[in-house]
Amino acid sequence: MTRGRDGGEKKHLVPSLCLAVLVLVFLVLYYGSFFGPQGQHVNSALEYGGKIKRSIGWSNDGNEEVGKSEEPIISQEDVDYNLAPKSFPVCDDRHSELIPCLDRNLIYQTRLKLDLSLMEHYERHCPQPERRYNCLIPPPPGYKVPIKWPRSRDEVWQVNIPHTHLAHEKSDQNWMVVKGDKIVFPGGGTHFHYGADKYIAHLANMLNFKNNILNNEGNIRTVFDVGCGVASFGGYLLSSDIIAMSLAPNDVHQNQIQFALERGIPAYLGVLGTKRLPYPSRSFEFAHCSRCRIDWLQRDGILLLELDRLLRPGGYFAYSSPEAYAQDEEDLRIWKEMSALVERMCWKIAAKRNQTVIWVKPLTNDCYMKREPGTRPPLCRYDDDPDAVWGVPMEACITPYSEQTQRDGGSGLAPWPSRLITPPPRLADLGISKDMFEKDMEIWRQRVENYWSLFSAKIRPNTLRNLMDMNANMGSFAAALKDEPVWVMNVVPEDGPNTLKIIFDRGLLGTVHDWCEAFSTYPRTYDLLHAWTG
Repeated sequence: MTRGRDGGEKKHLVPSLCLAVLVLVFLVLYYGSFFGPQGQHVNSALEYGGKIKRSIGWSNDGNEEVGKSEEPIISQEDVDYNLAPKSFPVCDDRHSELIPCLDRNLIYQTRLKLDLSLMEHYERHCPQPERRYNCLIPPPPGYKVPIKWPRSRDEVWQVNIPHTHLAHEKSDQNWMVVKGDKIVFPGGGTHFHYGADKYIAHLANMLNFKNNILNNEGNIRTVFDVGCGVASFGGYLLSSDIIAMSLAPNDVHQNQIQFALERGIPAYLGVLGTKRLPYPSRSFEFAHCSRCRIDWLQRDGILLLELDRLLRPGGYFAYSSPEAYAQDEEDLRIWKEMSALVERMCWKIAAKRNQTVIWVKPLTNDCYMKREPGTRPPLCRYDDDPDAVWGVPMEACITPYSEQTQRDGGSGLAPWPSRLITPPPRLADLGISKDMFEKDMEIWRQRVENYWSLFSAKIRPNTLRNLMDMNANMGSFAAALKDEPVWVMNVVPEDGPNTLKIIFDRGLLGTVHDWCEAFSTYPRTYDLLHAWTG
């Protein structure tokens, strides 16, 4: 696990060390899966860990917890930051699914005072330095090299995620089924038992999109699926050239995001709680909630207003829930109050059929300006930065559009795939010229060609699926991989230029992160980490 900053004088050195440590962890854990025969890396990793434990005198004897050490692996004083650490011990098997900043055991042990009704216990709470682990996360017993994409969308090895409770709990909804040594995914969900593909076509039909294809001729590219389950909705969108950020918390269905990533589907652990989600304003054309069990009316509609912040001008919110169709007293009350709220937010019903309603967000600020004085929710303060997200509390206010969006009458983005290489209007926010944007694309096109020529001799075809760019800048590394069967989580460090909105405007996905903290994902979920320091 990475360490926090020691002091101001090391502010620039420690993040580099964090990146180096993370890449080292990745190489040790995955070396066997990429460069050796299938299954070899599990035994070698455990054997390697055993040798390290013996070499430094660690054992299960005594009362000390395995994986924790009185003496840190890297000393906090007199560190030579030019030297890479030579070795790390392997954590206890109990920690094979450890997510340090989403560890519920940590919350219990440290007795954090959190408001459960606000979902604070599902938000990030990172351990203090003395409670951090300095060891490599082991795979579960019998771990196998993951099934390759595109087969992985429909089946994974059970030993890699040895949790079958969702298969039993959701057996009537076709989330997942245990078949022999595999877990298969029929494509069902709580609201779409008969398949995500049919449900997606139904949504497109409701909106009168051509040929019942939800991408609307390239105008819908980025989708946000909140309360995503095992992400079958996002998995089936990929064939329509739509990429979804599937979001769910580490809750009672705690392994749902782990299953999604094992399947090769973009996903992220997070929750609509008290903090802004780690995405800039106007990131998604389409948001989706299918029986996501979120109280959208709480705290003056603050969660729905966070969704509003994330939607682009003219963006859609598809809501499939009993409130949209049921006739009992409670559902009718919720529907009435929710309808009144979205009307004050200037959303309109684009379509309503059977058990689903789809709202559309306005293209400009005109409706906001026509509201009666004192109408709630209010507009956000003029000095509020809608793109500042790391650790920023949500606010129950409407995020108005910029002057440029108002003039353009929308986001001004080209349809996909032209969007990937067309300079987006928000480049001007960062002082980036069209020439700088195009030069960055060309540089990364050449670099990625060189990467792939080096990889081809060492890595078998279709081995890579989930990639992460740890310092993504404008996303040109990911853009250069457009024709490869991979997806990239583009990470923008929180203390650098806020280029994540450019990444989303290009039709790519990403998140903000502080690399001196653990990332919000399960172990063993990425096939390749890319860390460019320039």
